[in-house]
Amino acid sequence: MATTLISNSSLSQKDRACIWHPFTQMQTARPPIPIVRAKGIYLYSEDGTRYLDGISSWWVNLHGHAHPYISEKIKAQADILEHVLFADFTHAPAVELASRLLSFLPRTMSKIFYSDNGSTAVEVALKMALQYRHNQNPETTKTKVICFKNSYHGDTFGAMSAAGRNEFNRPFWNHLFDVESIDPPIIGQESKSLSQLESIIKKGTAACFIFEPLILGSGGMIIYPPAGLDILMKYCREQGVLTIADEVMTGFGRTGTLFASERLCETADFVCLSKGLTGGFLPLGVTACTEQIFNAFLGEHLHQAFLHGHSYTANPLACSSALASLDLLLEDNCFLKREMIATSHRNFCLKWQTHPKLKRCQSLGTILALEYQANSTSYFQPMRDRLYHFFLSKGILLRPLGNVLYVMPPYCIEAVELKHIYDQIIHTLEGAL
Repeated sequence: MATTLISNSSLSQKDRACIWHPFTQMQTARPPIPIVRAKGIYLYSEDGTRYLDGISSWWVNLHGHAHPYISEKIKAQADILEHVLFADFTHAPAVELASRLLSFLPRTMSKIFYSDNGSTAVEVALKMALQYRHNQNPETTKTKVICFKNSYHGDTFGAMSAAGRNEFNRPFWNHLFDVESIDPPIIGQESKSLSQLESIIKKGTAACFIFEPLILGSGGMIIYPPAGLDILMKYCREQGVLTIADEVMTGFGRTGTLFASERLCETADFVCLSKGLTGGFLPLGVTACTEQIFNAFLGEHLHQAFLHGHSYTANPLACSSALASLDLLLEDNCFLKREMIATSHRNFCLKWQTHPKLKRCQSLGTILALEYQANSTSYFQPMRDRLYHFFLSKGILLRPLGNVLYVMPPYCIEAVELKHIYDQIIHTLEGAL
């Protein structure tokens, strides 16, 4: 069999000849950094530079890169069963993972539907919510999705639509379905948010309300307390509007508890998971739903069923990776490390939240968010590039959302390594930028 070898010395040039990178303006972007290996919280480039992965490689890596326990579990599974179609067939890793996830999720969750990533987990929830209405009444007028302003739920069409029209999806505005949006219930805005929700639901067309619990991620790391969300969810429940908790980012310990939904009194009808689900090793998405939702798809005719699937649905290797990651997540040491990160973030905020260069400095669990003063807050704020390249020059991978900088490291990070990140942030505040 012929094999094409790419030497490390030409990896960056070869990439530019054949690769199109995500969220990148390819004409103006600097040459990509070739990473040849990773271990723990560090990425190693071909020239020997070491980068501290301060954002868990887009929020997916929980326990550190190349973790031997997860790696061994994947290898063992690969020798037994690498994949099988998931229509009419099943396998042990998928069943065990579903059972374990349901034991941690809100008690109302009853069934697990597998997909490939966060966007598809959201797509599944949206389609289930809308078909639930259709199965109940094919002539239903309850077809509208409600979301938070500045939310983000993924890049597939349903997920884009569910976040409302914004600068991320402007080229596709004419192709997105219409949604209703409300302000998130940040402190002091709870009544406004509820009033907006009530006005929408009273129209009688609302099918579901989708939200990122406690923190809006890509929309600018906007943190809000659980009490305000509980009020919104309670009203939805009373009015018969389904609720979708998008925990793609917030799941698996990121906000302090295993799931952000644990901080709520109300429970959603759907929970979407991905990112940290497999510890950063393999793509996998999960949509959990209640028994009531599941039962609405049962019947004598196929058209009542949920006719949705993916080629790699419930891939055994991915499920095994997720099971291994859960094992690590539930260890006492992992809990203590998450507590250390959360405490360190809180202490940093207490010291620096009033700095004149900052509009806000907040933390939630293992997530630290800083919004720099600027003439506008936007993903497209030019300050982003200055911050990004500054931290890269210091051997730290942080990828700002415009003028919003966030730190979300793997749980294996040590206090001294966190301090290194903080020290460089302080340099940006004290005159480096």
